[in-house]
Amino acid sequence: MPPPTSRDTLASDELAQDFVRFSVEAGVLRFGEFKTKAGRLSPYFFNAGLFDDGAKLGRLAGFYARRLLDSGLQFDMLFGPAYKGIPLAAAVAIELARLGRNAPFAYNRKEAKDHGEGGTLVGAPVRGRVVIIDDVISAGTSVRESISMIQTAGATPAGVLIALDRQERAAEGTQELAWSAVQFVRDRLQLPVVAIATLADLLQTLSNTADPALAEHAAPIAAYRDRYGVAAH
Repeated sequence: MPPPTSRDTLASDELAQDFVRFSVEAGVLRFGEFKTKAGRLSPYFFNAGLFDDGAKLGRLAGFYARRLLDSGLQFDMLFGPAYKGIPLAAAVAIELARLGRNAPFAYNRKEAKDHGEGGTLVGAPVRGRVVIIDDVISAGTSVRESISMIQTAGATPAGVLIALDRQERAAEGTQELAWSAVQFVRDRLQLPVVAIATLADLLQTLSNTADPALAEHAAPIAAYRDRYGVAAH
């Protein structure tokens, strides 16, 4: 299965920049100094858990749905890995239905249920071509677990849809790797990854803004990309 992203040749686009602006307005994308899991000091932080009311979640689902439909990725259903992927998959399924593409969705529990319907999977039967929906890919662990569950159910992973691709080199402990988590999923796991926006989109938006309070964050983010970034992909 060929593993390209949907935007290999695009540095930025209108949908992505609208999403960046929305994330800033919603307080989901913040600027300052934040320590990452890899121990790096990042000049920005993206926390999708702060899309925490109906209006913000509904608008977020619109961005996901539009990016998925525009990507050309062929799919039969959605899968949301616990925990952040659960409301995302549900919200995106609602938005897709509103746009005329009614697709079933499912998600997993962290612990298997030993009563009622039992098992770890909840929702529609997992079958056909399945798109995994999450906020970001940090290490690829969640994606690998989702692939395993989907394949065990007899279905086919079709791709991963995320909100933001940080385009940043992954790390194992104190060792920096030559590839990003997204590149790992795309190249090693042979699974297409579609992102609403990327670090390149964030920089493009900050470079084009008329708001000096936002524009001042472009330089430290560009420096961070120079230090930890990967080639566009």
